[in-house]
Formats: sequence, C-alpha cells, structure tokens
Amino acid sequence: MIKFNLKEISTKLFVASVIPPAIVALFACAAFSLVNSGIVMKNMTATTNASLYKLKGEIQEVLQPNMNKMSNWKAIVQEIHEEKALSRVMKGISNDLATDTMFYYATSISRFRRNGFFLNSMGWVPDKDWMPSSRDWFKAAVDNDGDFTFIEPYIDDRTGRTCTTFSQAVKDSKGTILGVAAMDVMLDELSDLVAASTISPNSRVYILLSDGRYLTNPDSSKIISENYFTPEKEKELLKAGFSKETLLNSNEKTFIQGTSYYAVTKIGASPWYILAEGPVSDFNANFKRNMFVILLIMLLLGCISALLNVSLIGSMRGKEKLVAQKLSAEIQNLAVSSKENAATSQDQSASVKEIVATMEDNTALSENISQKINGVTQVASKTNEDVAEGVAYLEENVNRLKEIASANQDTIDGIKSLGDRIENIWDIVTLINSVADQAKIIAFNAELEASSAGEAGRNFHIVATEIRRLADGIIDGTKEIKSKITEIQQSSDSLILLSESGTEKIQKGVQTASALSERFTSIKNASEITAESSQEITTIIQQQAIASEQILITLKQIANGTESFSAATENISAASQQLKSIMEDLTK
Repeated sequence: MIKFNLKEISTKLFVASVIPPAIVALFACAAFSLVNSGIVMKNMTATTNASLYKLKGEIQEVLQPNMNKMSNWKAIVQEIHEEKALSRVMKGISNDLATDTMFYYATSISRFRRNGFFLNSMGWVPDKDWMPSSRDWFKAAVDNDGDFTFIEPYIDDRTGRTCTTFSQAVKDSKGTILGVAAMDVMLDELSDLVAASTISPNSRVYILLSDGRYLTNPDSSKIISENYFTPEKEKELLKAGFSKETLLNSNEKTFIQGTSYYAVTKIGASPWYILAEGPVSDFNANFKRNMFVILLIMLLLGCISALLNVSLIGSMRGKEKLVAQKLSAEIQNLAVSSKENAATSQDQSASVKEIVATMEDNTALSENISQKINGVTQVASKTNEDVAEGVAYLEENVNRLKEIASANQDTIDGIKSLGDRIENIWDIVTLINSVADQAKIIAFNAELEASSAGEAGRNFHIVATEIRRLADGIIDGTKEIKSKITEIQQSSDSLILLSESGTEKIQKGVQTASALSERFTSIKNASEITAESSQEITTIIQQQAIASEQILITLKQIANGTESFSAATENISAASQQLKSIMEDLTK
C-alpha cells in the first residue's frame, strides 16, 4: 500500500492546489459584497424614507387639529364679527383650549383706529401703543389674501417656549378684509416627536425652518438662533452635488456623501423641513461583519479542499513512482542498444563518405573537361555564326551596290528626260513671250484709238493701258523664267557627269564584294566542320559525366540513409536519456 507524506509534495504543487480556491473565494466574496452593498443602500434609503414619512405623519397629527380649530375660529369670526358677541364666544371656547393655546382676532388698521377692536382667549391686554397691523402674523395673513399662513416660530415672551402663530385674513361677502384671526400654538411636542424618532443608532433628526435655522434641536440654545447650513456643511453638500437651496426646495430627497447619509422631506403645507443625517456604517456594519465571517468560512473550505486535493495528488504520485522506476529500467536498456547502433552506423557512414569524396573528385574533373570542350565548341560555333553572318552581310552589300548602280542609272536617265522636257518648256516660254509682244502692240494701238475717241473712249483707254502694263509684266517674267531654265540645264549636265563617274566606282565595288564573299564562303565551310567535331567530343564527355553523376547520387543516397539512421539512433538515445531524466524527476 502506498503511503502519503505531505513533506514529499513540492512547493509548486502545494501552491497550485491552494491558490485557485483562495482566488475563487475572494472573487465570490467580492461579487457578494457588490450585490449586498446595493441591497444595503436600498435598505438604508427605504428605512430612512419610512422613518421620515412616519415622523412627518406624527407632526401633521399634532398640527392638523390646531389648524382645524383655526379654520373653525375663522368661520365664527366671519359669521358674527361683532365685538361683544365675539367676546362671549371667545369666553365659551376658551374653556376647551389648552392652557398654552390662545385664539385672538384683530380688525383691520382703519377699523382699529376707528372703534376697531382686539380680542384674545386668555384675556391678555396689550399696551396702548401696541398695533396688531405691525405684527408679522397680521401682515402675512393680509399678504396671503385669506390663505392659511404659518408664521415663523419664535420664543414666546410669556412662557419662554417655542411658539408659532397660524393666521388667516377674514373677508366680508364683497371680499373686503375685515381683520385677521390668529392662534398661538406651542411646538414643544414637535421636539418630543423628533427626539423619539430614530432611523439608525447614530442618526440625528432636526426640523428646520425655510432658511435652515433649527426649529428643534437637543441643544435648546440653538433653536431659532443657529443655522444648520454652516459654511462647512454647505461645502460638504456641494461635493455631493447639492446646494442648500436645492435640498430645501425638494419635497423628498435621500443621498449619500462619503461615509454619511442625508434625507430631507417637507412637512405638509408648512414651510418647515425634516432633515435626518447619520453614518452609513449604521447600516453596513453588520454586513461587513457577516462578510468577514463568510470570507473566513470560504477560505477555510478552500483550504480544506486544497488539502484534500494535495492528498489525492500525493497518492497518485506514489503510484507514478513505481511505474516510473520500471519504465526507467527499460529506457536504460533501450539507450544502451541505441548507442551501439549509433556507433556501427557512424563507421559505415565514414566509409561511404570516403567513396563519395573520390567520386566527387572524378565527377568534378569530368565536368571541368566538359566545360573546356564546351568553351571550344561555343567558340567554334560563334566563329561559324560570325562567318555566316559576314557572308550574309557581303551578299546583302553586293545586292545593295547593284541596286545603287541601277538606281544611279535610273537617275541619269531621269535627268536626261528632264532636260528634254526643259527644252519643251523653253519653246513654250518663247511662244508666251511672242504673244506678250503682240498684246503689247495691240494695247498700244488701242490707246491711240481711245485717245482719238475723246471722252467716250476714256474707259477703253484705261483698259488698254492695263493690258499693255500686263504684257510688259509677262515679258519680264518670261525673261526670268528663261534665266532659271538656263541654270537648271547647266546643273542637270553637271549632275549627269557626276552620276556617270559614280556608276563606274559602284561597279568596281560590286566586283570587290563578290570576290570577298567567295573567300568568306570557304572560311564558313571550314568552321562548320570544326564546330561539328567539337560538338561530338562534348556529347561523349557529357555522357561520361552523366554516368558519374548517377553513381555519385546513388552513393550520396546511401550516405544520407546511413546518416539518417545514425541521427535517428542518436535521437532515440537522447530521447531515452530524457525519458530517464523524467522518470527520475517523477520518482523524487
């Protein structure tokens, strides 16, 4: 039975078995972290929104009854609107109000100055110079034209508590403002609701005014007096892409900046906001702890899997060693046989190489002789071709000279024929000259007749004058033609003499070229005989060289086969040594 020993496992094998499970565990944890991080963020947003929505509902439950009472009080004032009657009603309803809640009503400015009045449910008597129209609750109600108005919270002088005023303008049937009905409400209960609201263990919840000042704060000294949006806080919000105005103008908003989260929502119809903030770690602390535990579990499982894998591989390595030892012994025998075959093949290859070297020398000598004979044959053939080409050139030259002689004779005949024609032209020119003389005489006589005819022959006289002038021109032209014909005749005679002299020289050249052609023909016949003899010698040498080359090729094939066999034997020996080395590595 094969025993497994962990020490026998190589470091590389151990690392290759442990690292992949660890990497898989890390990737799995990373994927799990990304998925659960999104879930945590959604859970945080949902939890925050739900908590703010609940708190907003609780605040509205506190404010709404007072708002309903305020609406009822306005309806009573609008229906009665008489000081004594309203005073009695005020006393009646004051018994149902909380001790810190006060209803009051003040008429408009003009009416207050002219028998106007001011009533309140607590019997509070203002100073004589106190004017309701100068109060914020009065002016805001008038500006809102009858709409429900929230006055900015303030610290009540009587109680020192945070207080706000609801007010509405009261109108008559024509829409004229009669006065303003108002109600003071203490906001201590809002602080209690905010203090009881918790979104996460370390969260903080505030109610803010429209400008960001605290309406509720654990530190009562900051209420109304300090602003949540400090310069540092505004910079932090700007990094998240929000400003103070953007945040407070949103009905609902939840976002994360760094390690903190923020949520804001508006409280119903009031100009106030609930703002919550806290660390994100309140939501993901448990997640991180669970994530760490999961990572440890997965790493532990990966290590256990790796150890099992290493154990199995170690068991397989033990079996491989036994097989490798047997295979190594067989390979050793094969290597010894291969070396003996390689030595024998090398001896045979050396003998064949000596024979090949001798045949190569013989073949090289035959090729050298063949090349020289080929050179002689090529020279003889070239000489034969040159002589044949010279003979052809001489024959062509003789033919050209004969053609020149014939053309020269034709030229002489043409020149003589041209002289005869020039003689005919001379007769024609003489005839033209004679006709011109007669025309001149006739024109002269016509001029005399025209002169004797007076005015009637004036035009005829002009024509006769022109004819005489034309006849003079013809006579001058014929003189010049005669001169040119004389020059042509002289040149023609000179050309005939020169052509006849050239014809004699051409005849002598034809005779010389014919004699030279006969001599070249004799040389051509001799060179043809020499070329044929050289060609026969070349053919014999080439046949001998071909036979030697065939023998040499056969010997080279034998030598190559021997070398290939020797190389194959060496390769087998080398492969045997490599296999032996591999087996030794496997048995380590």
